Amino acid sequence: MELTIPVLQIVGFQNSGKTTLLTKIIEGMSASGIKVGTIKHHGHGGLPDSYDTDKDTAKHRQAGATVTGVEGAGMLQLHAFNGEGWTLPEMLSFYNNLPLDIILIEGFKREVFPKVVLLRSEEDEVLLEQLENIQAVISWYKPLETKIGNQFHINDENDYLKWVKSYFERIDLIE
Repeated sequence: MELTIPVLQIVGFQNSGKTTLLTKIIEGMSASGIKVGTIKHHGHGGLPDSYDTDKDTAKHRQAGATVTGVEGAGMLQLHAFNGEGWTLPEMLSFYNNLPLDIILIEGFKREVFPKVVLLRSEEDEVLLEQLENIQAVISWYKPLETKIGNQFHINDENDYLKWVKSYFERIDLIE
């Protein structure tokens, strides 16, 4: 699969602020006219909360459909079932066919894409040794002693949001 849409992962342990950060990035990019797609790793097991069992598409799934979709007012909602689970490359292959400018991924720590790592405590620094392709670190505590150049404190929101936008601009992905 050749991915033509740029990807940035937001990773960290549970309760490190991944969803909050991702939401802020989405708001800022969308306000600039950038079309953002997101993928979230549902790491808690079981079906995601939006799996509505009372709708027609749920009846389609229950009847054996692998993929169900419903469109209304310009929104296409899809549910695709794969008994073995979906890999990130499989999901990205689908996203690659959508009219998107960037893809932001929440989670999937072990994947190879460029990452922003959130560190809530010093114990979380183990991620800096375990993960690859780290582009920036956002910590909830003192500055880190690491060779990663793009470091931010969680309260420096304007700085790290500006960095995310400049990251995509530097690689000529958005104008």
